[in-house]
Parts: sequence; structure tokens; C-alpha cells
Amino acid sequence: MSLPAVAWGISVAGWIMSPIISKLLDKLLSHCKSNKEETLCHLLTDVLPRLTLTLEAAEAINHSKLFEDMVRGLKSAFYDMEDILDELEYIRHQKMLDAQNNSKSKKKKKRLKITSDDEAGSSNQDICIEPSSALTGPLNARLKDSMAKIEDLITKARGIITLAESPSKGKTVTAKNMHTRTTSAPVELVTGRDEDRDRITRMLRDTEDVNSRSNNNKCFSVIGIYGISGSGKTTLAQYVCNVGDIFKEMYEAASVDKKKACPEYNSLDVLEKELEKKLKDKRFLLVLDDIWCNKDVGQQQLPKLLSPMKAGKRGSKILATSRNKDAFSDLGPGVACNVFPIRDLDDQAFLELFMYYALGSTNPDDSGEMELRSIGAEISQKLKRSPLAARTVGGQLRKKQSNVEFWKITRDRDLLDETIGALLWSYQQLDEQIRRCFSYIIIFPRRHSLDRNELVKLWVAEGFIQTANPEEDPEVVGQCYFDELLATSFMQPGESKWGDPCYLVHDLMYDLAEKVAGNDCFRIENGQRRQVPRDVRHLFVAKGQMATKEIFELKNLRTLIIHDTKSANDVFLQKVFKKLLKLRVLVVDYEYENRGNGTIKIPESIGRLKHLRHLSLIVPTNSKLILPGTLTNLYHLQALILKCYDELEFPSDIDMSKLSNLRHISMSNFGKTLPNIARLTSLQTLERFEIRIEHGHEIKQMRDLNKLQGNLLIRDLGNVKSKNEAQEANLAAKTRLTGLELVWFDGTTSPEVEAEVLEGLCPPGGLKSLAISGYKGLGYPSWMMGVQNGGPEYLNTLLLDKCYQLGPAPKLFDCFIHLRELIIWDCCWDYLPDNVKDLRCLKTIWFSSCPNIKSLPELPLSLEDFKTSRCDRGFTESCQQVDHPNWQKLQHVKKCRFIP
Repeated sequence: MSLPAVAWGISVAGWIMSPIISKLLDKLLSHCKSNKEETLCHLLTDVLPRLTLTLEAAEAINHSKLFEDMVRGLKSAFYDMEDILDELEYIRHQKMLDAQNNSKSKKKKKRLKITSDDEAGSSNQDICIEPSSALTGPLNARLKDSMAKIEDLITKARGIITLAESPSKGKTVTAKNMHTRTTSAPVELVTGRDEDRDRITRMLRDTEDVNSRSNNNKCFSVIGIYGISGSGKTTLAQYVCNVGDIFKEMYEAASVDKKKACPEYNSLDVLEKELEKKLKDKRFLLVLDDIWCNKDVGQQQLPKLLSPMKAGKRGSKILATSRNKDAFSDLGPGVACNVFPIRDLDDQAFLELFMYYALGSTNPDDSGEMELRSIGAEISQKLKRSPLAARTVGGQLRKKQSNVEFWKITRDRDLLDETIGALLWSYQQLDEQIRRCFSYIIIFPRRHSLDRNELVKLWVAEGFIQTANPEEDPEVVGQCYFDELLATSFMQPGESKWGDPCYLVHDLMYDLAEKVAGNDCFRIENGQRRQVPRDVRHLFVAKGQMATKEIFELKNLRTLIIHDTKSANDVFLQKVFKKLLKLRVLVVDYEYENRGNGTIKIPESIGRLKHLRHLSLIVPTNSKLILPGTLTNLYHLQALILKCYDELEFPSDIDMSKLSNLRHISMSNFGKTLPNIARLTSLQTLERFEIRIEHGHEIKQMRDLNKLQGNLLIRDLGNVKSKNEAQEANLAAKTRLTGLELVWFDGTTSPEVEAEVLEGLCPPGGLKSLAISGYKGLGYPSWMMGVQNGGPEYLNTLLLDKCYQLGPAPKLFDCFIHLRELIIWDCCWDYLPDNVKDLRCLKTIWFSSCPNIKSLPELPLSLEDFKTSRCDRGFTESCQQVDHPNWQKLQHVKKCRFIP
């Protein structure tokens, strides 16, 4: 049986019994009449669990084609049911809005009835959503069809299960726990690990490590190595232990009188006490290979195992390996850990390792071997730098060194089944919802940089995250899922992009995801000629010109992501909006090079996408984006991302309050902001809000948006006329905000009014970054001059820009004692207060266009970066003149920059 079949079986089994499906069926059960309820209940409690057990054991994979057809039908029926419930919620939302608009004065509590002129009658086959209401005719008919399809598939499933349970079946094949016994003896050849070995060796010998510099009362600390299965963690640990001096020290410490027989202990308690005696006041090295994370704290055994170790001498070490970064925390509270991921071997080191296993110590000048080495080099490139794959595949080739044809056949095969088999067991340990989130990643190209927050938004939009508690934020749950994938090495940190962290999926993990995902996800990439499966649900198009007409035939498509397009004009978008009505995610990213003063007009037919939850339009720079009023018909919309335009146009009467499910609005820094957001109380992201003297743009629109988090820019504060009006923003209640920028433009308001307004804009206490720009007031607000007056308690960054009336204030540094960055641009500061030296966390000071500063006070020892630009020439020269007082005060600063 093939590994892809096993992987597919495990994935499907988990999907069938996932919380998403059970919650869907539970919801339908609560709305169905008795005859349908009995069918669904039988499906949920009997057939699906039995089918799941069969698939998980992979007993029926020899009939995988039968299972594929059946599960494809089940998926289609479940997806249809989900869409029907989705449309029902849409209709309810519309009815609620109609009632609000048509009779705001009538607030009698009446149950809304969802009816239709073409209702399918009152037969026993009708499916009631509530005792007092029935589905509309079309929805009722579609649900009947889905129910009939499931009933038919149930009959087929019973037959397949009976066949699978036949005694003539062969052995069960599953993804197995790949635990093996290991010793301190390393493999014969280790390549590319000398740097890691030396690093760990230094850490093992370091007695002044994190233990002595912390409050930890343990005598030992932990050095942890984590990574995916087969990546060489155990080999590296063995390599470290066999360094000459380390091994000698271990041997001498463990030596005993060989004439005495090793005593036997029948009691674990006696053994622990004896071990404590042997370890008392001695430094030890304990190596723990392949430890695992137990989510149930009550079942964690490692702290019990390590209990006798407390008798050892400070400076003792534990060298541990794990597939899960979080497993090291299971070693117990207060244990100091220094953990790091195992690195990939470079291409040359991996080739050397692979050829060692495949050819051994043979003659490289032999002509026959030269051909094998050439073929072997091609084979090694397919093994994704996996040491486990090098050993397993190389070992097979070594048996056939005289058979060049066998090597050629091997070169043309899929060689990673055994390696992925080891990873598959790790995959099985994930919760089903996390598995589904992981497999979705293959919608993106291999080695694609992933943004944590954006990926979580997509998971939520797709409905992959279901929570038992309705008060629980699905995005918080999704971020926990992401962190678990990261901790278990299903994802890896990548290079940061524009200063933000990015993540990658290791090639081996990507291969695993492809095997478990089936046909749900598909990519159209450069040079690809594969036909798009008809049942695909999630589609990525690498280049816009590849978006052929066949895409518009994918009626069940839920995700369409198009990158680097210049062909997504209004005609193309019109087809998308009219043909792909089940879309939940739509991302259109125009080519960066496609610049110009063009106009992109979004057709009104976008309002037909009743299921849409995530809309992202990254348009060409210098372009104009026109939104239709029907945008507000997207009642399920959760994320609206509009970027890179220079001008935004929308109907003056657009009512964003209709989008009550909206959680994120991310827009370009140019153009108008969307009005009437006061009722969007689920909003978490609002990067920019521009205040205008127009209805729907007042600062009071922000009063109840208390779930806002991250960074917020409020512009044109000159349009706020009093402290009371400013207080309507209720900024202090937005406790999840971390960054706030307050901007005034040239206006007619007086300095006194601006001072009152700033006083009324007191931010939450947990704010980390504050920027004030264009402020003309004569003084600082009280919340910046004393903690007792409210305001941020743990501010890290303070930026003052074009605040021409503001001078230095020592009380700032009494209030913001946790400052790390102080940035003063275009202000009338003429000195830096003396108490700046007390800011023990301050790392950066930057003065720009501050010509009145002539001298420096004593600076904090924590300062690492001092920068000036467009400041007094004499001042900047004195800072670089040897022995000048200003120069002397900068001698401990690592980085000083002076820009004319």
C-alpha cells in the first residue's frame, strides 16, 4: 500500500469527524423535522464514526478508489449544507436591516419569518429552521438534494465498511510512531555539523550560564535541539557526546568499582534515593533523546524523572532533542532552557553524506563510479536535504552499486515516502482542525513567505476554526494553532520582510501537506500544464494571465488568489462576481510594475458574493480605486484590505454599518477613509481614520470600537473642536491598542483648542508606541506628565514631529520610565533634560531639525544608537571632536550617526 494512500486515509478520517462537520450536523439536527433528524443522527453517531475508524486503520485503502468517490460526494454534500446555512444567515441579516430601516420607531420583539412566494409547500419533506419559519423554496430544495445524496452515500459506506472488515483483508498499514532506541554511539560519518557541535560543547562546559544569572534554583540547565523527524537531531547529540574531552569527562564521572555487581532495585522510591546519593554535589550530563510534549499537565512524567537530579552540583547539564519546541517546558517549572532549531545541511555537505551512504569509501577516479556519482548528485537534489532520506535511499543504492540501471530508475522515482512516513506520525498528533489549517498552506507556492496574521485571517474566513465557546475569538485560537505548527517544526521562521516576521514551510513538510490535502487545493504556476480538478475548492494563480476561462467553470470554488495580474479589469471581475458565487476568499494582487494613472472600478455585481468573508485588492500605485455601494451587501465580510491606490472613491451614502461582521479594515495611506463605522463593534484592525466635517466621519464614530488592536492612525484632528468631542473617541477603553499616531494638519484651530483636544485623547495604559505630529498646542497633556493622570504606563517609543511649540519637559521622563526610543523631529527643544540618564531601558535617541540643541547631559548607559540630522553644525561637530564634553558623553554609545 502506498504512503499517499495512508496519508489520504488519515486526512479524510479526521476531516469526517472534525468539529467543523459535527458542528454543522448538530446545527442541522436542531432545525430538522423528525424524519430528517433520524437520518442525520444515524449519520453522526453511527456511520461516520465507523467509517472514521476504518480509514484511520487504513484497512480499506485497497479500495481507496471507492472511498475517494464516496468521500468526495460526502464533502460536496457537507459543503452544500454549509452554504445553505450561510445563505440563511445572510437572509436573516437582510431581514434585520430591512426591519431597522422600515420601522425604527417600532421596536416590538417579533420573530422574523423567512418566507417566499415559491415556497415548496408544507409536505413532510420541508425542513424547518425555526418552529415559526421555513426555508425558502430554492434553499429547501437544495437541502433536500444534499440530504438525499448523503442518504445514498450512507448506503454505499455501509457496503464499503462491510467489505473492509472482511477477514480476508491483509495487514493494517498506518503511520507509525517512529521512536527508536538510541545510544551515545554516532553514525560513522557526520558532515556539516562541526559548528553546531562546537557551539553546544561550549555551552556544556559553561558553568556561568543562564542558571547563575537567573532566579532558577535548579542545579541544571537544558540545551534543547528541535526539528522535524529525520533532520539529524539525534546524530548531532551523539556527535557532541563523542567529542574526546566530553566523553572522557563523562566516563570518569560515571566510573565505578567494576568488581561490584550492579544492585537491583524493586522500588522506584529506593532507586530515586540511591540516585540522589550518587549525584550529590556532582556535575552531571544527562542526554534525553526525542522527548515529547504532553498537553495534559497531570500526565507529564519528565519532572518526576528529573526529581533526583536536584541533588547534583550547579552547572550540570541536560542535552535534549525533540520534534516539538514546547516539549522542553515539560521538564518542569523554573528549568532554564536554551533551545535552538537544527539547521538544514548545505547542499555540498548533504551530497557528501548521501554519497557516503550510497557508495561508501570507494575510488572516486573509477570511471564506473563517476557515472554513479553523477546520477547520485541528481538523486540527492530530490531528497530535500533530509539526513533520514540520505540514509534510507543511500542504503538501498549501496546494495546495487553494480547496477547503473537501478540507480537511473531510482532517480526517476518519488523517493521520500519513508521520510514522510516518519513525519506522518507527527502529523497525526495534531488536532484535526490544526491538520486542516496546515494542509491549506499548499495553496501557496513552495517556499512562499507566510505572514502569521494574514494566514490566520484566511483560516477564519474559510471556516477552519470552530470554537465551543462563542465568546472565544477565533483568531486567537488560530494564532495558537499557528504557534503549535511552529513549535512542532511544521513551519519555520524565515527572513523578515519589511521588518515583519515571515515564516516558511520546509520542503518535506510541504510534500506531506500535498499528500494529505487531496484535490481541495490547487495552484496554477509557471510552466504548469496540469488540468484543474473540477472539485477544487481553493485556487492560487501565480500570474494573472494564467487565469483562463476554465476558472469560471469552477462553480464550487471558495478561494481565488491571483498574484501579479494586469488583466483583472472590470470585465474579468464581472465574470468572477457572476460565476464564482461561493467564494469566501478573493485576493487580487496587481503587478507592482503596472504603474500609471489608471482607474480600477469594482463592478456592482460584487454584491452577489453572499459568502465572501475576505476581500483583498492590491491595486497598482498611482491608481484610482472606485468602490460600488453594493460592497455593503457583503454581510459576511470579515476582512477588507485595499492597498496601494492614491485615490479612493465611493458613493457618498455608502453605509458601512451594514457590515457588522467586519473585523479588519486595512487601507492605503492615501485617499478618504470609509464612513459610518460606529456600529462595527467587532472591528479589530483600523489602521487609519480620517476625521472630516461630514456625517459618518466624526471622531465619535470610534467610541464603541473597543476591540481595536495593533496600530491606529487618526488624521486631521484639526476638525475636532473641543476636549469633550475628543473624549468621544473613548481611546482609553481600547486596551488592545499597541501603537497610536495623532496627526494635525495646518488648520484654523487655535493652540488652546489643540491643547484641549490632545488632553481629551488619553490613550490606554498598555500603549507601547505614541507619535504626535503637527500639534500646535503650547504644552503637554496631563496624561503625559504623570502616571497618576492615566495614560500609557509602559510606553517604549515616543515620537514628536513638527510640534513647534513643545519644548523639553523633565516630567516626560518621570512618566515614561520604560522608553526605549526617543525621536524628536522639527521641535523647539533646546536641551535634553538631565533625568534622561535615569531611563535605564533607552536604546535610541534621534534628533532631526532641532537647531537649538547645543549640548548633551549625561546619557544612560543603556543607550546604543544616537543620531542627529539637520541639527546645529557646531553641535554635531562637537559630538565628534575628541575630548569635547559632548564627545565624552557619547563614548559608551555603540553607534553614533551625524547627518548634515
